[in-house]
Amino acid sequence: MDGGLLASGNRHAPGARPRGAAAIAGIALAAAIVFAGCHSDMYNQKKYKPLAASEFYPDGQASRPLVDGTVVHRDHSDDGVIASGKVNGVPVNGFPFPVTEQILRRGQERYNIYCSPCHGRTGDGRGMAVQRGFPQPPSYHTDSLRARPVGHVVDVIAHGFGRMYPYADRVAPRDRWAIAAYIRALQASRQTTVADLPPSQRQQLK
Repeated sequence: MDGGLLASGNRHAPGARPRGAAAIAGIALAAAIVFAGCHSDMYNQKKYKPLAASEFYPDGQASRPLVDGTVVHRDHSDDGVIASGKVNGVPVNGFPFPVTEQILRRGQERYNIYCSPCHGRTGDGRGMAVQRGFPQPPSYHTDSLRARPVGHVVDVIAHGFGRMYPYADRVAPRDRWAIAAYIRALQASRQTTVADLPPSQRQQLK
């Protein structure tokens, strides 16, 4: 036996792999084979992809027609000014129902939930998502957005615009109008002077 090897504490021949490392490598290889087999069985199982051809059905289509009497799963239709914000494809510049304090409070609540992360609590486009690196949307207080008809705001909420994705499946039609009303209130807050306030509110400012 080579005394030099014993003296150095190395009990394996040069280039030999320790038994523990070999065992770990064997276990890892076995696990990889098992998991690869599971993925293959599940991923390559017999199935039809949407709109694929089929030899099973007489019409040759894998996607089947809706059963008679099927109800469309959505809460509303895109038809009508309340849902779309438009009449004959043109955004309206008025509200389809009276804007009350209750509507404004509802709009504020919905706005703070869905809009403020990007648009900011005051509509300046400096929401928390923007402060964390998300692209900044335009401020609601620009002349351009103040001049847009309110139906445009409702349409953008429903269908999205630019980087903003649609919120039609998150915000109900009447809530879109409530949010639009609150946005109008935010815009008005930057343009209102003390002289525009009723006497009772002017007194509170003194």
